Amino acid sequence: MALYEHIFLARLDVTPQQVETLTEQIKTKIAALGGAVTKVEPWGLKSLAYRIKKNRKAHFTLLNISAPSEAVVELERTLSLNEDVIRYLTIRVDELEAGPSAMLRKLEDSDRDDRGPRGPRGDRPDRGDRGDRPDRGDRPPRRPREDTNVVGAI
Repeated sequence: MALYEHIFLARLDVTPQQVETLTEQIKTKIAALGGAVTKVEPWGLKSLAYRIKKNRKAHFTLLNISAPSEAVVELERTLSLNEDVIRYLTIRVDELEAGPSAMLRKLEDSDRDDRGPRGPRGDRPDRGDRGDRPDRGDRPPRRPREDTNVVGAI
């Protein structure tokens, strides 16, 4: 059987539970057609690079599929009829990726709470507490503007 990576995008106003239900429907459809879904990765709600069918965000889900090509054709036909799915993409691969996908690794790596202190600043000196800057209240008042190019002031 051929190996596929399949990603579909569900509309913003669909709940995560409805996305899970849709994923289960896809899994049963593939199983009925002689294939198997080996991995499901819900990537969650993400912003789109551009508007797709008036949506700026979508629920992303990745499926690793081992199935005959007829099953994938039928899956894509079914998804094209579903109003909740705004885009889908199926790619045939030589082998399926073991472990989390690059997107999930990116989400795990982006824990910014674990950052340490700031590193060296290169050739820029430390600015200190900037106590030498004058406060706004210490500034002299502005001079009034002399508008010479005012329309109608002839």
